[in-house]
Amino acid sequence: MKTGNCPWHRNWTCYRILPFRSTHAYSIACSVAGAFLGLAVLGTTACAQSPPPPGVPRPAVSAPAVPAPATAGRGDLELVERVLAARRDYHTTLEALRAHYQSTGDVEKTRWAEEELRQYHRISKHAYSLELDVPPPTLQAAQNIPEANELYRRALTYKDKGWGNDYIDNQRRAELLLQQLLTNYPQSDKIGDAAYQLGDLYESKAYKQYRRSAQYFERAFQWNPNTLLDARLRAAHLYDRQLMERSKAMELYREVAARETDPKRLQEAQKRLAEMSSGR
Repeated sequence: MKTGNCPWHRNWTCYRILPFRSTHAYSIACSVAGAFLGLAVLGTTACAQSPPPPGVPRPAVSAPAVPAPATAGRGDLELVERVLAARRDYHTTLEALRAHYQSTGDVEKTRWAEEELRQYHRISKHAYSLELDVPPPTLQAAQNIPEANELYRRALTYKDKGWGNDYIDNQRRAELLLQQLLTNYPQSDKIGDAAYQLGDLYESKAYKQYRRSAQYFERAFQWNPNTLLDARLRAAHLYDRQLMERSKAMELYREVAARETDPKRLQEAQKRLAEMSSGR
């Protein structure tokens, strides 16, 4: 769902997407941990007020509330869901504030809100629970959907483009568009390609989120088993070189050897399997 005139405004496309829990309802949070920045600022302001005059006792200061522990058996899942909700609320509230200042003609405060939104998008968003981040492997890339094709095309106009902050901003733009494609058009024949591009993004220097990257590479060939992209090999590299999960890497190298037809990929997978089998 588009959230109105986001001030990535003329250049950025912002979407408010809810987290998912199952194959029946899923999506990716288009937000960052900026909610906690706002809470930290409020806490600092409250604690930084002038001290009382000499001889006047200081008021008692309560310890900050500690969130209740997650429900037994769920690990961090409940807390991660709460973080996603806080990110989402922060984003939509900041958008509403910007729209309010824009409608009242307050140029200065509109600029403040826009700058905060820019910083919000630039902060790297970690996927604390891949269960809540990555769509299930059961999707099928089946239908030619023009709207999904257009989102994919637009994403590639940003991906890998620019330098410095412009590069980071463009990777965020590409990510939002690709995630929007997966959320809105899960039957599109572009979902496998979108998953591959997300895997490439999350592996890049803008993110370095290797486990997240590996799972999206896996989705690329799970959703489209006949893909011509090197998603199997890319996932194998990550489990082998970054995540140090040799058994998973070997499983994927074997799949490359069994299914791929590209001679270079076959040769690399077979060579690495031989090395790993000999303990290297």
